[in-house]
Amino acid sequence: MAILENIRKRTTVLILIIGLALFAFVISGVFTNNGLGGGKVGSSIAEVNGEDISIDEFRQKVDIASRRSGPNVSTMQTVNQVYDQEVRNAILGQQLEDLGIDIEQDQILNYIGSMPGYSQSPQFLDENGVFDQNKFREFIADLKINNPAQYELWLQDEKSIIESAKQQAYFNLIKAGVGATLKEGELDYKLANNKMDIKYVRIPFTSIADSTVAVSKSEIQSYINEHKEEFKQEPARDIQFVYFEEKPSAEDEKEVEDAVTKLLDDTIEYNAQTDRNDTLKGFRSTDDMAAFLDRNSDIKFDTIYKAKNQLSARVSDTLSTLQVGEVYGPYRDGDFFKISKMMGRKANGSVKASHILIAYEGAERANPDVTRTKEEAEQEAKRLLREAKKSDVKFVELARDNSDGPSAPNGGDLGYFVEGTMVPSFNDFAFQNNVGSIGMVETDFGFHVIKIDDKRDLFQIATLAREIEPSEETVNTLFTDATKFEMSTISGEKAFTDLAKESQYAVRPVNKINAVDENLPGLSSQRSIVQWAFNQETNVGDIRRFDLPEGYAVVQLTKKYEKGLMSVEDASPTVLPILRKERKTAQIISANKGKSLDDLAKDNNVSVSTATALNVKSPTIPGAGAEPAVVGAAYAMSEGETSGLIEGNTGVFMLTVTKKTEGPQLDNYSTYASSLKTTREGRVNSGVYNALKEDSEVEDNRSIFY
Repeated sequence: MAILENIRKRTTVLILIIGLALFAFVISGVFTNNGLGGGKVGSSIAEVNGEDISIDEFRQKVDIASRRSGPNVSTMQTVNQVYDQEVRNAILGQQLEDLGIDIEQDQILNYIGSMPGYSQSPQFLDENGVFDQNKFREFIADLKINNPAQYELWLQDEKSIIESAKQQAYFNLIKAGVGATLKEGELDYKLANNKMDIKYVRIPFTSIADSTVAVSKSEIQSYINEHKEEFKQEPARDIQFVYFEEKPSAEDEKEVEDAVTKLLDDTIEYNAQTDRNDTLKGFRSTDDMAAFLDRNSDIKFDTIYKAKNQLSARVSDTLSTLQVGEVYGPYRDGDFFKISKMMGRKANGSVKASHILIAYEGAERANPDVTRTKEEAEQEAKRLLREAKKSDVKFVELARDNSDGPSAPNGGDLGYFVEGTMVPSFNDFAFQNNVGSIGMVETDFGFHVIKIDDKRDLFQIATLAREIEPSEETVNTLFTDATKFEMSTISGEKAFTDLAKESQYAVRPVNKINAVDENLPGLSSQRSIVQWAFNQETNVGDIRRFDLPEGYAVVQLTKKYEKGLMSVEDASPTVLPILRKERKTAQIISANKGKSLDDLAKDNNVSVSTATALNVKSPTIPGAGAEPAVVGAAYAMSEGETSGLIEGNTGVFMLTVTKKTEGPQLDNYSTYASSLKTTREGRVNSGVYNALKEDSEVEDNRSIFY
């Protein structure tokens, strides 16, 4: 009902928006030949080292992936996932071709047999639960004859499987050359277990104010030129926007509250057919609550009895104290105004219990490992019942150690349940005894030692609710405000931010948007805004209004970043701290050359500190933080030796090694060598691929097509 009312409210605005959209569509071809950005639309989604990835095949794969992932995954998310996989396959495929790596049919089947989706499917397993290649072949042959559509999907999967199998063979060849010697294992052990105690002085970089360290733009540019790989950038955009959110006004809220209140009590209405006044029963007195709520409420009558914790947290305390027939409201709850009425109450209608199940051979769902007889099970249950009733015994521990039921790890806790949930004898004990009672019952599952932990009342509550939605007047006003702001900013008389400030609108910036981004902070999924920002005909300073599901956004493009090296301005936040640190290090070292540890501390007004049990694997100095260079220097020094001045992460250090403790010598370091080997093998797949990708030329055309 609320949806229909909302559509009626917005009719005028919808007509206006549709008209403007049609007008924009008609005139768009007059000024531009390409609405997506003026780039040449080719036939490939990407080019990898000169090899095209066909857009047609790519779209087919996106379509298949979309059907599999379902509606909760956006199109762009699917596109990006498929794109990453296709680029990976292209890069690795070129390597496989260059090296002549291929696999045979039996290798493919062996690989399929290692995939959980197939190896664990009952239809492909033999009597021993092992993957049967013949059954799999028969299944595919049957698909080809009887289900061509599924067979076509299999052919796509097969291609992916073959590629994955080839890639696995490739990575396995690389892993075969990855290892670790016993000496490397020994070193790894020593780095973790050789300990150092030090006393040190740290002159923090913060002792020199940043304002006193001058760094010129040319110096920043020189640093960028010397470290080009670190400052490469892809095309990006900065925008700022004002969001006009479609939300109810205070008047809209009052209107809904009044409408709900009006339905509370009986009303008199003239009936023209009978020429009489009829009494229309309200929420408080209606004889048919379900029918009343069907006609008047956005939430229907829920006949299920619920515990207090299942009610709205905001009003649960109040609702749970109502007497049957008593009404509360109207009250605001989220996006609704509500009135609630207590329809029924069940005292102690929900029970929380724990149990110890003692099963026996032949009992329902008994574990095959259970071999005790029924008589033995009964005797064991009686013994545990006596134990459970002792004051110093914790039922949780008793259940955890003795129960045969699935709830044993949780101390036998069954949670809350309503009457009729459990088997009759268990149910009767739970609902006929008080909290704290402990007893024993027999069921088809065995013998149960039961403890009643808690009981709760249950409530049946009817709720009249109306959603608070913006009125037609509010929607029209919002549209007018957004349009006026857009027109004022386009006129150029005042800056975007100045106009927003005058109207008390919040301006929200979004920086470094990539061409394939979809989600924008503050606006969620807005692919159309990203496409506009990257349109070649969109210039810095351009402004456009976008219609959103819940309002409008007036957006301005504020900056373009072209592919290449970062500018001095963009790189400054990264480079400035680095260059300042270098200058501060040089100043500190120059001013403190040749000083002893104590003199260094005295002259710089800092104290001599100590740190114990330092090791290279965890190079953290208490009070200073992570300092791998400093701890590494200490590792290389002898006991009693004093270092020179060392540049650390947080300052310049000088240290003396006061004690070195070597870890106990081991007879064999093969365990550590093996661990190193496993770690290195685990990095092969990602490390090798990232290196190949870095060395590849990839032209990304996603933004042209999506």
